Amino acid sequence: MKWLVSIVGALLLCGAAMAQESAPEQLIRSVTNEVLEIVRKDKDIQTGNTKKAIELVEAKVLPYFDFNHMTRLALARDWRQASPRQQNTLADEFRTLLVRTYSKALSEYKNQTVEFRPFKMQPGETDVKVRTQIEQAGAKPIGLDYYLEKQANGWKVYDIEVGGVSLITNYRGEFSTQVREGGIDGLIAALKAKNKGSEGTAASKK
Repeated sequence: MKWLVSIVGALLLCGAAMAQESAPEQLIRSVTNEVLEIVRKDKDIQTGNTKKAIELVEAKVLPYFDFNHMTRLALARDWRQASPRQQNTLADEFRTLLVRTYSKALSEYKNQTVEFRPFKMQPGETDVKVRTQIEQAGAKPIGLDYYLEKQANGWKVYDIEVGGVSLITNYRGEFSTQVREGGIDGLIAALKAKNKGSEGTAASKK
């Protein structure tokens, strides 16, 4: 399952012009195919070079995810408790958490294939769901769906569903518990600690 997140993190490996001009389904399709081909050929990533995977994600993925939107959704009503400074810190730490999660999962890709489900979009629509399905030998297919919003600078991913489970919803419960127990600063501290732990793991694999 973990390798699925690598597709999420790496699917948007393409030029800014494509992101701005392509319809969301076309963007997901073309970039997913390109990224899977790159990962298949990159032996360093396949053998667990986390540093290289992180560099790939940081350089090519971040411009195409709306981490502020994702963080607001994950915190739900607790977002309003945070000051502007805390909101910025939360978005930065959440971004780091997701980037490291994606990067770690890149090495777990083992020649699975992606099937693109039928896509319909109404004229002028600015919030869409692009549905895909992961095919893997000896196991049931797994749905991997992307929620995108059209913004001034192109389409941005703001949530992902893996097997029908929303990434945002999955983190929302955890974040709510941490805010309830330690406030916004407690959540920030927990995210920083988790990211620091992940950083140590990545350093050991350089």
